[in-house]
Amino acid sequence: MKKTIRDLVAKFGKLPVSIDQVGDDADLYAAGLTSFASVQLMLGIEEAFDIDFPDNLLNRKSFASISAIARTVDLMRDGREDA
Repeated sequence: MKKTIRDLVAKFGKLPVSIDQVGDDADLYAAGLTSFASVQLMLGIEEAFDIDFPDNLLNRKSFASISAIARTVDLMRDGREDA
């Protein structure tokens, strides 16, 4: 799953650095992820994983890192929305 998320961050995140330089736990916002890019990333994740983010998970914490996104997607796939 993290490979897919990395590919999506590379495509939609518009980071000024290569995704290969970003660790799984690195702060994506510190790496250059903007609010606009995070919305594009969210839409890409929804399509890739066939999920819909509920309002309570549309926050900075859910998109803070590759690992955070993976945890959020896992929670949503498990039917829990308390990330």
